[in-house]
Amino acid sequence: MLEHHVQGTAPDGLPFNLFTLQNAQGMRVRFTDWGATWTSCRVPVKGVLREVLLSCKLEEYSVQQAYLGASVGRYANRIANAQFTLNDKTVTLTANQGKHQLHGGVNGFDKRRWVLEKCGENFVCFSLHSADGDQGFPGNVDVMVTYTLTEENSVKIEYAGKSDQDTALNLTNHAYFNLENAEQGTDVRHHRLRLNADFYLPVDSEGIPNSPLKHVVGTSFDFRVAKPIQQDFMQGEQLATKGYDHSFIVNKAWQKPCVLLSSPNDDLHLEVLTSQAALQVYTANFLAGTPTRKGSQYADYSGVALETQCLPDTPNHPEWQNYGGIVKADEEYYQWTEYRFKGND
Repeated sequence: MLEHHVQGTAPDGLPFNLFTLQNAQGMRVRFTDWGATWTSCRVPVKGVLREVLLSCKLEEYSVQQAYLGASVGRYANRIANAQFTLNDKTVTLTANQGKHQLHGGVNGFDKRRWVLEKCGENFVCFSLHSADGDQGFPGNVDVMVTYTLTEENSVKIEYAGKSDQDTALNLTNHAYFNLENAEQGTDVRHHRLRLNADFYLPVDSEGIPNSPLKHVVGTSFDFRVAKPIQQDFMQGEQLATKGYDHSFIVNKAWQKPCVLLSSPNDDLHLEVLTSQAALQVYTANFLAGTPTRKGSQYADYSGVALETQCLPDTPNHPEWQNYGGIVKADEEYYQWTEYRFKGND
């Protein structure tokens, strides 16, 4: 079932378009064309709908700094010193996090109105044109995102795109999940997490990679067996980033789930499958002050972002480009991620 209505006023002076999908099990998800943003995810748990997605009031999407549920691009994550070399030319980007670029710059894809391409009973599809030179990136780029709600209580997100020049392209959704209470945002560190990942990428205090990929064995980044997020929290390299804000290489991601997130009382589980090579796990270390949908503010660690993408700063690391991050002119870009919710009745 698809519902469409308009509400409020977006930064461009026009109303937000809201699209709500509902399946036969009663699960309800909502999206807006501003930032092609996922604004709500209500999952049936023991006969009651539970909100599992952090969000804010519509009018606050333009001021919040946390990228709540947004489609992020052109390049998700950080590019060091807001520049890279491509085809022997230096590409200078718009910096928006100190001297670095984060999530596409000061006017990234999350801060644009996307065009509704099509919609149906169980899906909605948005498109966006990014002109040559946008935030410093070369090439005219056209991208699309399709959100589909399945009858198995999954949300599938598909990103497609094409550029007329070689360019950096790395799209993701920046949803924050809390399977216990996303309305107020209880401490997500009580959740249990399992990652199908053997390697992670060390970063410095600015989130810039400062080492080759490193095996998780013997580190606080070993989630190969499920454990509470808090178990090894703020140990070792996490001190630089105030918690987990690191990328993991996922094992054969498209064949089996790369993530299993479980609520503290084990009544709801989230599995993540993806075509992407890597996953950024961010425990909302700097979320404090972000407005909630109820008019209050989230605290740090109120949710966890599970961002499927390629590795950060890949344009400056040719050795990682086999994981994605650079697209050739007229080459089809396509990646998908599926979020599967399963309750214990």
